[in-house]
Parts: sequence; C-alpha cells; structure tokens
Amino acid sequence: MSVSEDEFLKELRKVFAIEAEEHLQAIIAGLINIEKNKDTVEYKNTVEVIYRAAHSLKGASRSVNMSGIGTVCQSLENVFSAMKNDVLTLSPGDFDTIHRALDGISSMLALPLGEGNEAVDVLIGLLDRIVNDGKKSSNKQDLTKQESSLHIEDPILFEPYVSPTLQFISEEVTAAPTTDMLVMAETIRVEATKLDSILLQAEELISIKLAGEQRISELDDILTLFGPWKKEWEKSAVNARDSVKRGHKESEALFDWSYSRLLDFEARLKDLRKALQSDLRSNGMLVDRLLEGTKTVLMLPFSTLLTALPKMVRDISRQENKEVDLVVSGGEIKVDKRILERIKDPLLHLVRNSIDHGIEKMDSRLANNKPSVGTIAISIAQVEGTKIQVQITDDGSGIDLDRVLGNSVKRGLLSEEAANVLDECSALQLIFQSGVSSNDFITDISGHGLGMAIVKEAVDKLDGSISTETFKGKGTTFKICLPVTLATFRGILVREYGHIFTLPTSSVERVIRIRKDEVRSIENREAVAVEGVPLSLVRLGAVLGLDRVTDGSEERNLITVAILKSGQKRMAFAIDKLLNEQEILIKGLGKQLVRVRNIAGATVLGSGQVVLVLNVIDLIRSATRAAKTSSTFSLAAKTVAKRKTVLVVEDSVTSRTLFKNILISAGFDVHTAVDGMEAWIMLREKSFDLVVSDVEMPRMNGFDLTAKIRGETKLAELPVILVTSLVSKEDRERGVDVGADAYIAKSSFDQSNLLEVVRRLVG
Repeated sequence: MSVSEDEFLKELRKVFAIEAEEHLQAIIAGLINIEKNKDTVEYKNTVEVIYRAAHSLKGASRSVNMSGIGTVCQSLENVFSAMKNDVLTLSPGDFDTIHRALDGISSMLALPLGEGNEAVDVLIGLLDRIVNDGKKSSNKQDLTKQESSLHIEDPILFEPYVSPTLQFISEEVTAAPTTDMLVMAETIRVEATKLDSILLQAEELISIKLAGEQRISELDDILTLFGPWKKEWEKSAVNARDSVKRGHKESEALFDWSYSRLLDFEARLKDLRKALQSDLRSNGMLVDRLLEGTKTVLMLPFSTLLTALPKMVRDISRQENKEVDLVVSGGEIKVDKRILERIKDPLLHLVRNSIDHGIEKMDSRLANNKPSVGTIAISIAQVEGTKIQVQITDDGSGIDLDRVLGNSVKRGLLSEEAANVLDECSALQLIFQSGVSSNDFITDISGHGLGMAIVKEAVDKLDGSISTETFKGKGTTFKICLPVTLATFRGILVREYGHIFTLPTSSVERVIRIRKDEVRSIENREAVAVEGVPLSLVRLGAVLGLDRVTDGSEERNLITVAILKSGQKRMAFAIDKLLNEQEILIKGLGKQLVRVRNIAGATVLGSGQVVLVLNVIDLIRSATRAAKTSSTFSLAAKTVAKRKTVLVVEDSVTSRTLFKNILISAGFDVHTAVDGMEAWIMLREKSFDLVVSDVEMPRMNGFDLTAKIRGETKLAELPVILVTSLVSKEDRERGVDVGADAYIAKSSFDQSNLLEVVRRLVG
C-alpha cells in the first residue's frame, strides 16, 4: 500500500469509528428495549433495527480492512436473523453474551488495526453457540435455508442505519432507536474538535473588542489634556495683545495661527473618537452575534450525554444482583457541548451511587412492600430561562444519615457533640465532603467517599448548584442546576499588593467598604458582619503568599472588601482597590501549568498587560486552611505523628513485595505474613492499625482470617482490606458477610486506589 493510500485509510477509519459508535449505540439501545419488553408489538421493529445496524457495521468494517470486527458482526447478524424469523428467543445469559461481544467490538475499535484475533475467535464461538443452542427443533431445516441466504447483499434493504451524532441539524434527537429514525434529513458531519477550534477563534475576537475600548480610553486621556492647554492659551492672549500694542503684529499672527491649530486638532480628535466609538459598537455587535451563533452550533440535546447510561445501568445492576429500570425525560433540551462534557462523569457517578447505595436487592424490596424492580429517573427541565435542572431520583432505601454522621466524626470533620445537634439539611451537606461515605464497605464501584466531593466541585466550576433530598425507605433525589451555555466571561479587576488580578464576576457577591473598627475577632479569626451575618475576613495578598506592598492610595480608616461565594460558602477578602469590570477572554497557563492552586488561568487586557484570573473555589479553601493552620500551628509543631502499622498478608512474593513497597513509600510501618495462619499468630502478639490481605492462600484464606479477626473482641474494630482476583458477586457478598471493610479487585488495582482506601480507613 502506498503512503497516500495508507493515509487515506487512516482518515477513512476515523470516519468509520464515528459510524461504528452509532451502530453500536443503536444495537445496545435495541437490546435493552427487547430485554425489558420481550412481548410488545415493537419487538419485530426493534429486531429489524438492530439486525440492519449489525449488517451495516459488518459491511463498513470490511471496507476499511477491519475484518475482525466484520467477522464478529457476521455472527451477531446470525443471532438477530434467527430472532427475526422467530426461531430464537434470548435468555438472560444470551443477552450478557451479546453485550460482551459489543464490548469486544468497542475494544477492537480502539486498536490500531481493529483486530485482536484471539478475542474474535472467543466471541464468535459464544455467539454461534447462542444460535445453535437456541434453534427450535421443529424449525431447524427452515432456519438452515434462511441462513444460507444470509450473505446476499441488497443495497436498498440494507441501507446504513444513521443515528444522531455531533451534526449541524435542527431536528430533535431521540435517545432510543426506532424505525422512523432510519431516514433522516440531510446533515453535515463535522468533527467536534473543529467546532471547538472555531469557537476558540471566535472568542479571540473579544481581544479586539477590548483593544478597541482601550484605544478609546487612551484617546479620552489625550482629549482631557486639551482643557488645561486651552486655558493656558487664553491666559497668554492678554500678553499677546499687549505685544500687539507695542507693535509686535507678528506675535499676534503667530498666536492666532497656533490657537486655531489647537482648536482644529481638538475637533479632529473628537471626530476620530466618535468614529472609533461607532466602529467599535458595530464590530462589537458582530463579534457578539458570531459568538452566539457559534455557541448555538455547539448546543446539543442532553440525550447525547445519556446514550451510555442504559447499558451502564444494566451492567452494574446485574453485577450487583439487582433489577433496575432507567427512565429519562427531557433529553431533547439543548445544552452547551462543553457543559455536557464537564457534567458527564458527575452524572455517571450519581447514577452508579443510586444503584449501589440506593436501590435494594429484590428480596429486600419485596419484604418492604416495594416493586421488585427499582427505578432511577432522570429528568431535564429548563428553568429561569438560561438554566436547566437535572434531577436524578431513585426509589431505594434513602441515605443513612446516622452512618454519614458516624463517618464524619470518625474522619474528624466534626465532633460528636456537633453531630448530635446537626439538622438534617446540614447533615446531608456532609456527603459532599471528601472522605465521607454512607457505605462502610468499599468496592470498585463506591464507598471511597471521594465521588460526591468531585461531583460538587465539578458543579461549582460550572457556576451551578446541587441539592439533595432523601426519605428513609423511599429514595433519594439530587437536583443539579446548571447554565444552558457558558456565558461570555466577565471579570472584576482588583489591585492587591501592587499586582492586578481578575475575579470572576459570577463569584463576586458584592464589593463593600468598611471601617477598620468594624472588624471583629471570632474564635481567634478576623470577621466582618454583612447584613448581620458574620463572615471570615482574610487578606487576599496573604492567601496568595504575596509580599505586602502599598501604593499610597489606601485610605487609613477604610478597607475595600470583596465578598466571594462558591456554592453555599461565602468569605470576605480585603483588597487594596477595586478597578473595574469588563468582558475578558480566559486562557489556560499551558501544559506545564495545568493545575496551579488559586489560579484559574490568565487574560490579556486591552493594554496588552497579562493578568491572572483567580480560582474562587481554591481561594476559599486556601483561606480556610490557612486560618486553621495558624490557629493550631504551635500545637502541631510539638506533636510528632505516630506512623500507622499495616500487616500485609499475601502468599505471592511478587504481590507481597509490591504492596509493601507502596505502603512504605506512603509513610506506613509495614509487616508481612505469607498466609492467614501466620497473620493470625502475629495479630495475637502485636498491635496493628490495618490488615491488607489476599483471599486465596494456603492454611487459612482471607475470608477465614477476616472472620476470626471479627470474632476476637480486641480486634473486632481492626480495619481489613481484601485485595483479590475473585470478583464474582458471591465473593464480594462473602467479603461483606465476614466483615471486611473494603474489597479491591486485582484486575482493576492501581497504587492510588489502594492508598486512597487505606487512608480512608486509618487516616
């Protein structure tokens, strides 16, 4: 193959990857619909849709030399053909196998050549077994005839299925495929990265607006100089006339000519300013319309974010031995693509939490007179014109607030006395604190206590809000309010310690001036009352670690204070001077400075000066941390923390050495045992803060070791983490039954995951 042909094939495969994803989503949505509604009138239509999608995917894959995918699709087509002809009814295990095959195709799409022959052979064998085992004995001969004609290509019958993607399209997009979607209006497919690039270039035009405003401001400064200048000329007029009386006519002529030129110069500058203002107004309107138009192109139906949810809900619910229905409404509402990208992971986490923490298992639901199948409902609605509300509701057991409070006390986030008087609303806010979980048992899915904190942070960064309602035994609702689009960024320029910074306007509640005698000390911290509510008061420059510099403009008895907000948190920051508010274009700091504490990015003013944009979420955290550190510094200096002691129980020398090195590097004192029996002897002789154990070991396995630990009074509260290759539901449930605090699968093991769990349990 020539270089040009090779490059062409690469480009063709990029297009194929998008098309393949569409076909896979169509098949997945159809399968889930069939699995839940096997006897509906839509069954035949849905089978036809997934059959055509498999056929189109097979043909497209072969056209780009991805024969492995094409071969698996052929076997899928055989399964769907048998379903079409009523000679095959899928069992729950068959659905699992088909979903496994679809996952395999997704994995092959990520490979350079889309191959993976070993996986292909396994998948083909599993799919062919479905057809062979599921044939009705009375129709075997007819089915064989039908299969013999399966490879006949009909370009009209097998026209490729088209499902929604990122397109220039005005029609609403539905989440599940139907036969009506087989024919769609003409569209143009555009790569999302190209649209992002166009938007970024359009946003760069903001700099031109700012530069124009700066030039007018500079012109105004020049015009102000004419006032004193003309006054001085007028004063000189008297002297000039005296000179004329003494016969100096040349001086009078020179004076008249100069003064005339001065007035002419002033008039021309005023005309120029007027023209510049008119041009700036016209160009500004064009820039604003271009930005809004570009953003409209990037407005996508919320349903594009939800395409992966039905399969995820199915897979996790089956893994947890639960039955869950997913109901979605309002998916047609359009939202800025960038917001969808940033809210995707938080939304997926909330749904996973609903399945793992909320929805009960079937026997428990039936015992409480609830339907055997749980429900998770996601609704999207437009509110307040420029905002949307995303509501995630489950009909599960609700959040165990007693457990949340207990974990919060254990983590040192509040005292037992405070926990006893905390109201329900405040207690619910604790779930958004890092390290707090309502699940005492840690798995690969949940229980780490970090997910909700990450959800809250993501919502805050989008200038949104999140609230929670829960009812014991009835379920939980999360409400997320988000902007429909990322509005043009406006910032407030402030000067502090000789530096200029930008604060996001949306995060500045107000700017006030107070007298110094209004500052009070509350619990050794400075505070100021705003509308009767005391707020912590900190110096912005001190939080940023700047050296104090004064420019002489500060009034002795007055302090300028900016009240900043992040979600429900508010704090007062003292600054030297408020400059002005303006539209700005925020830019990143580059790959080398992806994440800098307290800094969100930078912007270039119309004057060309580069100014840092401050991260208000970080600022409030840093200010809170600094206040806590200063009040407890002397105590901390005198206290030397005792290293936690961990016992690692593992018969594999490789795994034992790996775990030991990871924990030692993290500052733990580590001891090892080769099996459960040796560990049990060591536990009787020495005190440990934590046990990390394998399950499959000689003499005494990890389950038995955990059970013995829980049966011993003095060891009953000792945290135990099981790290094992056993990942079935039964093994996980046995881990819960014997009393393990966490269950980590070796197949998904990574260093940060282990350390995260260890620190969650022992601090």
